[in-house]
Amino acid sequence: MASADSRRMGNGGSVGGAFQLYLDSLRQELRQRDPTLLSVVVALVAVLLTLVFWKFIRSRRSSQRAVLVGLFDSGKTLLFVRLLTGLYRDTQTSITDSSAVYRVNNNRGTSLTLIDLPGHESLRLQFLERFKASASAIVFVVDSAAFQREVKDVAEFLYQVLLDSIGLKNTPSFLIACNKQGTIMFSGNNS
Repeated sequence: MASADSRRMGNGGSVGGAFQLYLDSLRQELRQRDPTLLSVVVALVAVLLTLVFWKFIRSRRSSQRAVLVGLFDSGKTLLFVRLLTGLYRDTQTSITDSSAVYRVNNNRGTSLTLIDLPGHESLRLQFLERFKASASAIVFVVDSAAFQREVKDVAEFLYQVLLDSIGLKNTPSFLIACNKQGTIMFSGNNS
């Protein structure tokens, strides 16, 4: 038996031959039906399968999604375009969702998918319903210039987003972004 093993070592190379020798030794031990060794092998296989399964599940979750939500004309689409291109562009009212991969400027090469949802009252809840389960972050965009006029609508929509049952199970990160800070607001009193 030793000569057969040494022939395998010589023909198969040092690493492959050593592995084959180890497998042959393991097979021989298993034939002897040692319950201790058998339980160790089963435990090792279970741990390896668990690690492979965990790696698979984790890789599926690793796609980070940030969803931009807010009222109509709060500046979600402009924020979306500025994050992706760094440029100011004229935008139009969205009637459907937009998504793109955003690469974070760090040395890890992190990226996430930005999703811009329409803010029109008749559309925003149905789009939020579609994307809320997969959101790892929610950015609630508020128009600072029109906040006093829209405070009731902003509060109602924010309440719906925060207390959503699936959102609470998913526990996404949450950010309230106050947009249009540079807009000059005029009051009715010109004294």
